[in-house]
Amino acid sequence: MDFNTVVVSVAGVAGTLGAALLTQRQVERAKRREIDLLRRLDDARDELTLRRTCYVEVNRDARMFNTALNHYLHVLRERPVTDDDRQTLDDAKAAHRDRHSQVQMIAPDQVLMLASAANQALNSLYGQVMRLERGEPGPEDTVESASQAQSEIWDRLREMRRAMRQDLGVQPPS
Repeated sequence: MDFNTVVVSVAGVAGTLGAALLTQRQVERAKRREIDLLRRLDDARDELTLRRTCYVEVNRDARMFNTALNHYLHVLRERPVTDDDRQTLDDAKAAHRDRHSQVQMIAPDQVLMLASAANQALNSLYGQVMRLERGEPGPEDTVESASQAQSEIWDRLREMRRAMRQDLGVQPPS
């Protein structure tokens, strides 16, 4: 066997082995890209699930807080407030506070802006209701003005819910 034949044979074997190694590397890269894509899709799905769960809870608890404030206003008009009445309102306020804290960490700015406006309105009304109960109303604090403010909060909650639904892709942008 002459030298050229040996070189050609070695080159052929090296080429065959090299091609196999390159093919294996390309397959490994493709699998890595596929795994990364699947991981990103899983992360996106998990993030969407987290936002949806948080939005459901903050919507529910804000509505419950507003309903509790409405009930409390009825109690102020009709009879003395009991410890149970206070506890129900305070529980609703605490649940809403906790949910609002969660939404602050995960919601985009548009949703957060509306959730914060609803939160501020609910807490402002709560302060007004407490001043009325203590018999220390501010200049604008009446049961009628508090009832009007409580009724207007429903509009804020609808706006917040619409923004949340848009963020989740459930409702098209308006």
